[in-house]
Amino acid sequence: MIGIFQEATPEDRKKYYTREWRIEKIPDFIRENIHLREFGFDHTGQGPSDRYRFFRDEKLFTKFLRYRAPYAAYSSVALYDRPWKREGWISSELVFDVDAKDIPVRPCKCDNICEKCLDQAKEIVAMITDTLRDDLGLQEIHIIYSGRGYHIRVLDPVVLKLDSEVRSQILRYVIGGDVPDLSYTGLDGSIHGLDHFMVPLGYPSVFTERSRYIILHLSGDEKIEGITRQTMNKILEYRDLIKSDKWGEFKGIVGPEWVYDKLVRGVAKLNLQLVDARVTVDLKRILRLPSSLHSKVSMICTYVRDLESFDPLVDAVPDFVKERV
Repeated sequence: MIGIFQEATPEDRKKYYTREWRIEKIPDFIRENIHLREFGFDHTGQGPSDRYRFFRDEKLFTKFLRYRAPYAAYSSVALYDRPWKREGWISSELVFDVDAKDIPVRPCKCDNICEKCLDQAKEIVAMITDTLRDDLGLQEIHIIYSGRGYHIRVLDPVVLKLDSEVRSQILRYVIGGDVPDLSYTGLDGSIHGLDHFMVPLGYPSVFTERSRYIILHLSGDEKIEGITRQTMNKILEYRDLIKSDKWGEFKGIVGPEWVYDKLVRGVAKLNLQLVDARVTVDLKRILRLPSSLHSKVSMICTYVRDLESFDPLVDAVPDFVKERV
């Protein structure tokens, strides 16, 4: 489709915000406390330099957005008593940011984003949300297509007051960012630092799932410390073994114990790059506003009601792009 992944012009942005955008497209979890959030705007494409914006109600916000038609619009993950100063912190959503262009293993090798790496991002989001629900028992999980990937925004009361350190531990668990070590677990079978979530001893299963994903998507061009070209070729040749959980056989083929250990630790580092960790631990982060236009790629930041059926190349395409077909 002509216009997708291309930069929107000022005229395109004006068309979108005056003809297509509606306040009702903003999710309820943002609209219901719009007066407690900080808003930020990028008017030039150089980043959100217009910060600390505050709106008392939806009417004022609608007037601003339609008049200014910004290059990008953002809202805080935090709620404040005084959002215009970012003071009086109340709570913050737990967020995971999966950006298609930053996935550490991308067989598509495109320069920006394409249909293939967007599908990859969707797969990663599905894995993360499954772990959040099944392992951590979290339920109030919202998924937003950001324009070049996805934001997972968790609003369960148990996570809203957590500090950055605990959020970091949750992140490492969820994405398999730590090499499995049973000494890391408590006597009650929960992960140290996450005891109030009662995470089961099955941490290795999360790590295994993420590692399987990474290894099956390796192109061979990735640099893993301690892994030679010869070993990488073996990994690529025999990685189908892990599809049927034949890890022991795969391990024996890869090489000596120390080589396999290097691979495991290298994969853990790649797992850490599946999301932008800075977003998860930052209590005062601003994210692209659902319903706003991602002008860099001419796509709509869209609330995803059903991840399985969601197609960004259909559901997040603005009218001004469709008109060009």
